[in-house]
Amino acid sequence: MTDRRVPDDFPREPDPGAVSGGQPKLLVREVDGRYQSALTDEELWVRHDACEDLAAQLAEYASRNIETSGLTPDVALSRAEKGVRLKVDAGEWEFSQLEVAWVMKRTRQLLPATDE
Repeated sequence: MTDRRVPDDFPREPDPGAVSGGQPKLLVREVDGRYQSALTDEELWVRHDACEDLAAQLAEYASRNIETSGLTPDVALSRAEKGVRLKVDAGEWEFSQLEVAWVMKRTRQLLPATDE
């Protein structure tokens, strides 16, 4: 059975939407006959799972770069973050800025300790 707990530090704020017009608007959607503005528990878990997977991949990538290229962990992580932000900014990956920050923090945690 898969552990579907989402850590407390994972971002839960949805990206704010924008609706034009002169009157204030509340952005909601209908889910199972109820209006809600936040992610459902299932949607939150799916987003967390995608971020956790990306962090694991980035940790492996950065670790390989540290071993083969002699990069410091900070440089390897900085380069990885730059690549992620370029993909997000180009619209290729759908992560919020808060999720990107969480992914990079998690990547640092997953990175094996090195002797510097």
